[in-house]
Amino acid sequence: MNNALTPALEKKRVLLCVGSGGVGKTTVSATLALRAAVDGRSSLVCTIDPAKRLANSLGLNALGNVEAQVPASVLEPLGLKPKGTLHAMMLDMKATWDDLITKYAPPDKRERILANRFYQSLSSALAGSQEYIAMEKLWELRTRRDYELIVLDTPPTAHALDFLEAPNRVLDFLDNEAAKWLLTPALAAGKIGLSIFSFGSSYVSKTISKFTGTETLQELAGFMSAIAPMNESFRERARGVRELLEADSTGFVLVTSPGRERLDEVTHFHRLLKQNRMEVVALVVNRVHPMPSQLLWEEAKGLIPTRRAKAEETLRELTVLAEQDLRGIAELQAACPGTPLIQVPRFEMDVHDIGALWRTGRYLMGDEVIPLSPPSPPLPSGEGRGEGTSPPG
Repeated sequence: MNNALTPALEKKRVLLCVGSGGVGKTTVSATLALRAAVDGRSSLVCTIDPAKRLANSLGLNALGNVEAQVPASVLEPLGLKPKGTLHAMMLDMKATWDDLITKYAPPDKRERILANRFYQSLSSALAGSQEYIAMEKLWELRTRRDYELIVLDTPPTAHALDFLEAPNRVLDFLDNEAAKWLLTPALAAGKIGLSIFSFGSSYVSKTISKFTGTETLQELAGFMSAIAPMNESFRERARGVRELLEADSTGFVLVTSPGRERLDEVTHFHRLLKQNRMEVVALVVNRVHPMPSQLLWEEAKGLIPTRRAKAEETLRELTVLAEQDLRGIAELQAACPGTPLIQVPRFEMDVHDIGALWRTGRYLMGDEVIPLSPPSPPLPSGEGRGEGTSPPG
């Protein structure tokens, strides 16, 4: 191992893979935990991806809200003997919320909260709830487990602020004094007039308005009254999470794809992480189109004319895609100076087994690199009329 992720896997206690949806964060997260375990550190990957293929690739039937050890035998076909243990789990948003209430709510209010219809919406659908509970789970795992490395696959976010601010928005809502002041007298009276909620465009009023059609405001008032004794513990853990995210032992891996449409959101996310004193250990550009190699062009020469023409057209198309990716990567490097950038190629098949995870890790750790040499000049027509290898592409 010889790149920017080497010291991160050796020394960090927490790595968070962040970025928008569909860029391969789950694969990168699992790969980093796997590499750390093989190299001797007890590791846990906590993912939010419900896809069963990840569990299968790790030799497990399924992932749940409790850590499961990945059997060392899954690496035997690769000739690898891990020096450390690898565990994996999938964050269950509802179960984690329920665990939180069960552990910290006053005994006389526990069942009342769990049965509350507004709480059931909060714990399964409210905007920002998944980001908040992911941070809660990270805090629990880091403070109550002894893994040398925890890799968190964060929820997909369309905007960086969703990830950084959503947990605080949930806390602000739970602890909003204005909402309590309005709700408590109405709860005592047994009814609430909707007109009292015309108090601006705050997050609280917007959140409440989403539930007035299906959740009675009495339910909301009951929930906030019951949850109030937990507010100080919520704030205390929020402070602890913030300290954890800013700690020297924590690093962020920003994952993206090479398309230029991702450029603005990636650079914005990078800037916000830096402004919030959070260390970005690497930018991973995933699914990069490799430049067609000289060998492929040479092989095309050996095809009969009709097959050669198709093969060369495919190679030219791949060259255009590779050049587009290179331009996007160059712009990303310029926009994020000082942050190491690592490229992982687009594979012919999805990462669905342990071998593909390990191969991804070879690119992440710099054991293999994407070929970036320019292609040969266009080949003159009429050369190579004999049968040869199958057309590349």
